[in-house]
This record gives sequence, C-alpha cells and structure tokens, in this order.
Amino acid sequence: MITGELKNKVDKVWETFWTGGITNPLTVIEQFTYLLYIKGLDDNEKKKEMDAELLGIEHKGIFPQDKPQLRWSIFSNMGPDEMFTVVSQEVFPFIKDLGGKGSIYSKFMKDAIFVIPTPSLLARVVAGINGLMESSSSDGNKDTLGDLYEYLLSKLSTAGTNGQFRTPRHIIDMIVKLMKPTPEDIIVDPAAGSAGFLVSAGEYLKENHNDMFLVQSLREHFNQRMFHGFEMDGTMLRIGAMNMMLHGVDNPNIAYRDSLSEQNKDTEQYTLVLANPPFKGSLDYESVSNDLLKITKTKKTELLFLALFIRMLKKGGRAAVIVPDGVLFGSSNAHKSIRKEIVNNHKLEAIISMPSGVFKPYAGVSTAIIIFTKTGAGGTDKVWFYDMKADGLSLDDKRSPISDNDIPDIITRFNNIGAEKDRNRKEKSFCVSADEIRGNTYDLSINKYKEIEYEEIEYDAPDIILNEIDSLETEIQEGLLQLRELIK
Repeated sequence: MITGELKNKVDKVWETFWTGGITNPLTVIEQFTYLLYIKGLDDNEKKKEMDAELLGIEHKGIFPQDKPQLRWSIFSNMGPDEMFTVVSQEVFPFIKDLGGKGSIYSKFMKDAIFVIPTPSLLARVVAGINGLMESSSSDGNKDTLGDLYEYLLSKLSTAGTNGQFRTPRHIIDMIVKLMKPTPEDIIVDPAAGSAGFLVSAGEYLKENHNDMFLVQSLREHFNQRMFHGFEMDGTMLRIGAMNMMLHGVDNPNIAYRDSLSEQNKDTEQYTLVLANPPFKGSLDYESVSNDLLKITKTKKTELLFLALFIRMLKKGGRAAVIVPDGVLFGSSNAHKSIRKEIVNNHKLEAIISMPSGVFKPYAGVSTAIIIFTKTGAGGTDKVWFYDMKADGLSLDDKRSPISDNDIPDIITRFNNIGAEKDRNRKEKSFCVSADEIRGNTYDLSINKYKEIEYEEIEYDAPDIILNEIDSLETEIQEGLLQLRELIK
C-alpha cells in the first residue's frame, strides 16, 4: 500500500496531468502507465546489462545501439522541447512495435495514443515519475509498481462498474499464498483486468522459487508459457500487458477474448485458475458456449464462470476464485447444479467467507473465496470453512488500516488444514463433511453450519421489576411537585 511521501508524490503527478488539461481518470492512468512502462524498460535493461557484464557474456539489448535517445535515462535529461519530440516521434512508436509486428505488446499497443499535449507537461510528469521512483527505492518497496497500479485504479470514478478494478491487492496476495503456485504451473485468469492475479503469482514465484530461474527450461516456461489472461477491454489489455512486462515476464499470453463465448475453446489446458470474475452479469443463451450450458444452464455470469473454470482446468488442476455470496446458497436449479457438480464430481476444499466491506468504496457486496481441485471423479471429503471478520482495513468507504486482520490466520490454518477437522463450529474456522453438505441441498454458506453461542442473560423476577418501576414513578411525581412549588 502506498502511504506518506510516496502517495503525496503520486498525487502530485496526477494533479500535474489534471492541471495540464488531461482530466479523464482513465486517460491519466493510460498515459501514466505508458511512461512507467518506458522507464521500466530502461531499468530492466540496465539490470540485464549489469548481469551480463558480471558474468562476462554478450548482451543483446532491446534498444538499438544507434538510438540511445530511446532510453528513459537519456531523454529524461533533455530539455522539454527536445524531450517532447523524441518521446512523441521516436519512443512511443518504438514501444508500440516492441518485439516485432506480431508480438504480444505490439498487438495491444497498436491502438495506444500519446496524448500529452505540451512539452512542459511531459517534462513535469517525467520529473515527477523520477522523484516518486527514487522515493520507492529508498523505502525498500520491492513491488512499488503493483502498489502504484492499485492506487491509480482507486482513483477511477468508474471503478464500481468495471469488475477488473475491484480486487484489492492484499486479497489477491492472500489467495496466491493460499494456492502456492509452483514453477511448473500453467496459470490463467479468464477475467484478467490489469493482470493483478498473474502479477502476484509471478512475484510469489520469485520470492519462493528463485532457483527456478537458474534452470533454462523453467525460466523459459515462466517467461513464455506460464501466464495466461483474457480480457474484453482493450485499455485493460494494454495496462495488463505492460503490468506483466514491468514485473519481469517477457511474453505473457494476454489476449482479447470473451471467455464465456464459443470463441473460447480452451479445455483442460491449465493447472491453476486465479480469478475474480464479473458479478451480477446476465447473458443470452446464444452468447454462451454450449459446453458451459451443459454443466449449468443459466444466464448468470458468476455461475457460468465456475463452469468455465472446471472445463479449462487439467485433471488435478486447482482453482481459487472470488464469488458473490449468492453462489453459495442460491436456490435456483442452476445454483444447485454448479455446487453439486463441484462437490460430487470434483474436490471442494475450502470456502472462505469475506466481510461485505472488502470491496468498498466500490461495492458493499458480500463475497467468498471458493477453492477446489478438478478431479472428474469426486473426492470431496471435508470442506474447510473460515469466517473472515477483518482484513487489516476498516470496512467502511475509507478503508483505513486497522490492527484486526484474519489473513495471516487464514493462511496458517489452510496450510495445516488436517488439524482443523475437529474444531468446534463456534470457532472462526471448522470443517463440514460432504455428506452433511449434500443433506443441505449443497448449501455452502457458512451460516448454515456455524454454531452461534448465545450468552445467557438473567433478569430479575417480574414483581421485582414492577416494584422498581413503581419506586421510580414515585420519585418522578415527587420531583414534579417540587418544581411546581418553585414556580408559584
């Protein structure tokens, strides 16, 4: 989370855009992102050059040797007019074609437009970005870029109507830590937005499996085949692609796709699904892949995405996805059929109920995390439930930091789930047998199984209470008589 001096510097850059005539929040984010991307290319190139020099090997960089002005470290020291000419006429076309005409980045950057109108505005924004990145380095923040995205996206007034803006960063990180991605995983988010889940999974692997980058096949897998994200919003595709690049993934498979349509043919291709698909959407049957309707015939996107995850996963593949609470207890045939499918034909492992304030200020919807493994042959035994009450932030629109935080406890208990099977159902976490869930029409809401302990309160006998009332009444009447005497 961005706080203090760094937050103030980001706000100042934002204000610079605003006073310079760029007032659309999404446009500000796009232009801000392009410049961060350009700076990140130069920063990453410097690291690779230093590594190559240290190892005594030749390094073929992405920047043409005869065009040093394309690098941030060069043009950021130019005068405003020269900088503006170089960035608008040379740097921007360069990043749009980076990797060749058929590359992942050129495909989504082709519609990108450089709209900073004046040399003075560009110079002020570049100086501001230099300042805030220096602050982040001195703070020792290893993931400033991700925090920058989260903070910038929080400024969008349209955030409540775009599902890709809604997943809080700390919730994404919690889910990734629960699932523990491995170097061999093939990870997909079919509603990727700005690629937050994919970025977090990549950062987890860097922190916990850094030795994988010493093995050429695993390093190539990480950069070429591990990450897949689909999105229908062209702007978010660009932001997501740049987000992945700036987090060190050379060629993520980010694609324009309506994941629920016949256009998506992916079947048993992935080992891990991490997603927060759109809630409350409704589609015509004609718009939905027939394969998904066979699993659950519904127009509701939150149910169709669960069917999609099952189809996309390989046998043994895992999924951790956020769903609205209604998915857990909805009484329609479609709701029951998708829950029955997961419980009976696969292995449902956990339901984590989250408080309704997690997605504020954008929405107050109550949500949960469903974790399951695709088996095709059942396997659900005991399902672990956790009743999250706090996530380290206040549950009002301000979302201010607080001391109460269940996230560390959730991660610890999930990693030792075997010890949870005999916990009292009055606790925050406990297990429920698959047979009991079946007996409750596959209801997965935690309130169906949690035991609430009511504190017994003892009251005085009625005659004692009545006598106390009479005594109070007498005191009141005496007081009124005294007041009347005073005003005579």
